[in-house]
Amino acid sequence: MTLQETNPLLQPWDTPYGLPPFDRVRPEHYIPAFEVAMREHANEIRVIAASREQPTFENTLAAFDRSGGMLTRIELLFSNLTASETSPALQDVEREMAPRLAAHDNAVYLDAALFARIASVHDRRAGIGLDAEQLQVLERIHLDFVRAGALLPDGAKRRMAEIIESLATLTTRFSQNVLADEKAFELGLRDERDLAGLPDLVRSAAREAARERGHDSGWVITLSRSLIVPFLTFSDRRDLREQAFKAWTRRGENSGPHDNRPVAREILALRNEQARLHGYDNYADYALVDRMAGTPAAVAGLLTQVWEPAKAKAAAECDDLAAVARSLGHAGAIEPWDWRYYAEKVRQARYDFSDAELKPYFSLDRMLEAAFDCARRLFGVRFVVRPDLKAYHPDVRVYEVHGRDGGIRAIFLSDNFARPSKRGGAWMSVYRVQSRIDGEVLPIVVNNNNFAKAPEGEPTLLSADDVRTLFHEFGHGLHGMLSQVRYQRLSGTRVLRDFVELPSQLFEHWGEERAVLKRHALHCTTGAPVPDALLDRLQQARQANQGFETVEYTASALLDMALHARTDEDGVDITVFEQRELARIGMPREIQMRHRLPHFGHLFSGSSYAAGYYVYMWAEVLDADGYNAFVEAGDPFAPDVAARLLRYIYSSGGTLEPGAAFRAFRGRDPSVEPMLVQRGLIDEEVAAAAD
Repeated sequence: MTLQETNPLLQPWDTPYGLPPFDRVRPEHYIPAFEVAMREHANEIRVIAASREQPTFENTLAAFDRSGGMLTRIELLFSNLTASETSPALQDVEREMAPRLAAHDNAVYLDAALFARIASVHDRRAGIGLDAEQLQVLERIHLDFVRAGALLPDGAKRRMAEIIESLATLTTRFSQNVLADEKAFELGLRDERDLAGLPDLVRSAAREAARERGHDSGWVITLSRSLIVPFLTFSDRRDLREQAFKAWTRRGENSGPHDNRPVAREILALRNEQARLHGYDNYADYALVDRMAGTPAAVAGLLTQVWEPAKAKAAAECDDLAAVARSLGHAGAIEPWDWRYYAEKVRQARYDFSDAELKPYFSLDRMLEAAFDCARRLFGVRFVVRPDLKAYHPDVRVYEVHGRDGGIRAIFLSDNFARPSKRGGAWMSVYRVQSRIDGEVLPIVVNNNNFAKAPEGEPTLLSADDVRTLFHEFGHGLHGMLSQVRYQRLSGTRVLRDFVELPSQLFEHWGEERAVLKRHALHCTTGAPVPDALLDRLQQARQANQGFETVEYTASALLDMALHARTDEDGVDITVFEQRELARIGMPREIQMRHRLPHFGHLFSGSSYAAGYYVYMWAEVLDADGYNAFVEAGDPFAPDVAARLLRYIYSSGGTLEPGAAFRAFRGRDPSVEPMLVQRGLIDEEVAAAAD
């Protein structure tokens, strides 16, 4: 039998809706399938580039957009599984294929004949009758080639190709090193003394984590955020909090085979060389050209507006923490592993509120239904579970997404639980993007979370922060599922990086709406709706600890920009740089960065957020002001506002320039004041005066 007949990756995917044949694919199928798919794509590129017809949009740009279909579907399946359900065998394939796939991309984007045809269409773009979407496709693809090195001299092209392939290997290694440290650590809890202070819900999650790791008894704290943060928040055992915190923050910094410090050094040196080949002084200048911000100075303008007020607010919070600590017999200084613990004490005392009190109302199933219901009321889509459709893990649920007309708009996979085979964090991805270039292609979208799974038969209960994460990733998911564009290059979330976080962060607001919570936040045992008094206390407590949260995020964004604004040719010791830069900006000693550099996957597991971690705050300016459109309308589901939101933000993909898209939705440019109010850094009277 031929390879095509025996390898499921190369056969037609005759599964419902073209879902990947998860149950038939084995690690050994990938390398031969990649080889066939890369050859097929290379042949398609060769035909486009060698055409003797005059270059047109259709025979060059549209043909390029539809090329590589087999390779794309295999690559999307592989990259999703290496993040969500990996194994040593898959990691072996990942290490081998990362530079080979990068070399294939280099061969495409540095193909002189292909670029000559694209450039020809680009030069004539004003007079060949392109519509707005076609013009945007042309501009984006042309820029993709230029940024890949298409305009460089031959020697620089060759060096650029070498850099891209080396970076693919290094970023893969960085990501695998972090996962190895996360898998290797477990803090065993043996008895009531070790469990002191932990609510029953945290104990249950720790017991389930122990079972998943093969322990017949006891409890285990892992480095999953949904488990370690509650442990740091509630555990009375200061010594264990310190041990867990240091393991969490030192991921990637441990000497040995998984040490990310030399890996990051190489990545940074190569990125600066890449920038210099393009004529830029540093990588930040190079990266910001293709962002809404445009320049590092614009980013600095935003971050510096926030940094000093955030530090001042955090200093006041620290005084409150120290006072509570002294009242409880802790005479020493507040350390980073103390902050969450005493912040919870302050929150309980000041607002009579504890996350543990709220969790019984925030079951995962209820909150997922809340997200679905908000999408229905805003955009007219319904989610229908298909238990007969199996994914890559038993915990993953598959849904059909129906539009207003009843037709199916997308397929949605919901993967919510932490496990050793899954990287940390939360993210949205796709197995297939929406397009209409050759008929309607339904998107297949997946949301990944890392919630601590409850024991069998018990509901998984979420914190308020978990609910925010759930709605955030679902907002990304809707951006992919509601896409209505023709070309894959502009589909869904394929927009500028500092715009891609707008749909996700905007959707978080509905997870905090009182009307939504009263409808869906029902007690997991009694079914009673969440009491108004508890929601009042939750609302009052939302700005508690905002100084801390703003400092830990903004410090990470500032260090990212400083790191990538360096102009020296050699790499840098990231831990030494981190210490010096934090001292320079006046980082409070009691607070740790949200992501320390040795495990900062946003920066070093790929290039998407390198010199770009600021984008969350940039998008927060947009989302805070954008949600005010609903506030001003007096209805969180105002139909006319929702219609504009769907048309210009969620369904338009990259067909519109981001600033123009926001103005079309909001009617004006965004204002920074709503974001500052949202974080409690200025009051509403100051914001109103500025407005």
